[in-house]
Amino acid sequence: MHEFSLAQGLFKQLLQLAEQHGAEKIITVRVDIGRLSGIVVDSFSFGFEVLASENRLTENAVLEITETDPTYRCLDCGDYFPSMVPDAPCPRCASEKPVPAGGDDIILTQVEME
Repeated sequence: MHEFSLAQGLFKQLLQLAEQHGAEKIITVRVDIGRLSGIVVDSFSFGFEVLASENRLTENAVLEITETDPTYRCLDCGDYFPSMVPDAPCPRCASEKPVPAGGDDIILTQVEME
């Protein structure tokens, strides 16, 4: 399961952050997952829950996931714009030369701890 290994990577990062900040408890974890990432959000959440339940530091942690739309950059005008249609023209200059610029990533955006 690809998502479980990603959840394990997230946990490694969370434990390092908690140690760096002397935290005794992780309360909330916020993650952005791009819709083009290939990550099955439910599977990732399940992996997080399994790992969270096995560690005193994270046993009550809440995972909040925001799915982000793909972003494209126009090669003619340089504008960035979101679109669910890969071949959509640039909304600023109508160029037919957009290239992917985001939406295929997973980003830890915030950790609330005490």
